Amino acid sequence: MSDKSSKAVEKFMGGYNCAQSVIYPFCEDNGISEDMALKVSCGLGGGMGRSQEVCGAVTGGILVLGLRHGRGVNDEASATTVTYQKTRELMSRFAERNGSYICRELLDDCDLTTEAGQQEFKDRDMKNRICKVCVESAVEILEELK
Repeated sequence: MSDKSSKAVEKFMGGYNCAQSVIYPFCEDNGISEDMALKVSCGLGGGMGRSQEVCGAVTGGILVLGLRHGRGVNDEASATTVTYQKTRELMSRFAERNGSYICRELLDDCDLTTEAGQQEFKDRDMKNRICKVCVESAVEILEELK
């Protein structure tokens, strides 16, 4: 496990969500404060506010790609094309490794919006068995994509 993967998993196991945990180890490299990264990614956990759409580890990774390659005020439009390509690559590689990039599919339709679903998540140890693996793999893919 790389240093960045270790930091991400540590953050995740410490109570931060998947998106926050993925962006966190890339803060210094991309000129964003840790506090800002954690805040801007906070709503993306659980597949965007527990709606179980695109996995938060992936959306956190997309934020990292935007910081690296995205189009800012003084950038050429071609930066958007590069960012979109890298985003598709992240999503594709993540799905290859994990079976999907959709949170509800990764969690075998466990409904995180209900108390019963949240209890099932705990009872089945999905945080360790699934989500931790997703956080680690998203960071590894980001390190490969540069």
